[in-house]
Amino acid sequence: MSRRVHFLVYPGFVLLDLGGPLDAFSFANRLCGESYQLSVTSLAGGMVRSSCGLEVNTEPFPEASAVTPADTLIVVGAPEPPEAPWVDALAAAIATVAPRTRRTASVCTGAFLLAASGVLDGRLATTHWFYAPKLQARYPALRVDGDRIYTRDGGVWTSAGMSAGIDMTLALIEDDLGPETAQAVARMLVVYYRRPGGQYQYSSLLAFDPGSDRIRRTLSFARENLGTDLTVERLAEVAHLSVRQFGRAFTSATGMTPAKAVERMRVEAARPMVEDGRQTFEEIARLVGFIDPDRMCQSFVRTLGHTPQELRRLFRRAP
Repeated sequence: MSRRVHFLVYPGFVLLDLGGPLDAFSFANRLCGESYQLSVTSLAGGMVRSSCGLEVNTEPFPEASAVTPADTLIVVGAPEPPEAPWVDALAAAIATVAPRTRRTASVCTGAFLLAASGVLDGRLATTHWFYAPKLQARYPALRVDGDRIYTRDGGVWTSAGMSAGIDMTLALIEDDLGPETAQAVARMLVVYYRRPGGQYQYSSLLAFDPGSDRIRRTLSFARENLGTDLTVERLAEVAHLSVRQFGRAFTSATGMTPAKAVERMRVEAARPMVEDGRQTFEEIARLVGFIDPDRMCQSFVRTLGHTPQELRRLFRRAP
């Protein structure tokens, strides 16, 4: 069975957001025959200029009355959330076609167009981490998670920017053709098979760079002592602040509470050991400071959207 996949572009789209997923599907066709019928569309068709200046020839976006509806619609992203006058017309077109489409997806800021169409109402979604707060503020009916590489909520998929679109496409291919084909496509593209959707878009260990020397010193202490009891009282002592002062200063400098930051650091420290597979979950939990494996599992689900067991299985399946 050949599945029709429509990519939707518009003036100023990011070429990699289109080319990466398009090539992934193309390699799947080379490996498994014509599994996908691929087309690049725009609202009116014709030549559409990308953000880097290269133009792509497109077909007119199919109407809702099309005899053969698309199996998958992927809305491509732009360097910034689209704000042009044509956004409303494009969102309306998506809204009319999406009900007849088995899967609707977006790459990067393409999520703003899905949100404008109403497709994401009440769903979990992601976009580039830099624009995630803006997506949540503009469309409060969504549940935005700016940490995830991609999300799947029913038949609606969203991904972060650039290479994350390839991760999402590999997951789509796996959903259609099985893990062996997706794994083979990843090898052809020379990309990792496959980063779980819940993986961070960037490491919080690298993101924490507060201007305050007190908070910086506290973070360094926490990283070096993850296996110990890092209560807020102990961290406040390291910062030479009262508990109340420390809590306010830490949240202001990092954007999260001390407890949440410590949990993230512990999860990120535990993850390589979980994927490596040479230590038991009990040993890992003890090394990074979780009370027990159950508590570590809860933190993994909250932070990454996967249990340690799931991540270990995924990593063992990777080439």
